[in-house]
Amino acid sequence: MGASIGRTGLPEPQAAVPPEVAARLARELRVWLCTLRRDGSPHVTPVWFVYVDDTWWIGCGGESVKARNVAADPRVSLALEGGEAPVVAEGLARVPRTDFPDPIVKAFATKYGGWDIREPVAPESFRVLLEIPVRRWLLAGVAR
Repeated sequence: MGASIGRTGLPEPQAAVPPEVAARLARELRVWLCTLRRDGSPHVTPVWFVYVDDTWWIGCGGESVKARNVAADPRVSLALEGGEAPVVAEGLARVPRTDFPDPIVKAFATKYGGWDIREPVAPESFRVLLEIPVRRWLLAGVAR
């Protein structure tokens, strides 16, 4: 499960994602992504995603609110739908990527019926890829 930063400033290892959570990450189509606006207020939106190697991958328009927010402040939270077995993570989104690694493109195409993550929504737009390694799991399928 990624690592969080401990009091020493060094990464602290986390336990592996439970099998039922890994299955949901592979199966579920949407995650709620929370980014921060410049004024610090939250911007929450459902997005398509793939989860590969302890990292959330999310495609979005290069000029979208999500992309602008991440460029200004990389702190994000992600939550799968369904409150009966919550899955919530935190991470630092890497600057939007315009290169699309082949394994990630293939993962999106497999999960979303052949969809090409690189295709722009409109002729004048462009796509970027948010890369969000898990920094910390807040809930991993268990309500507290």
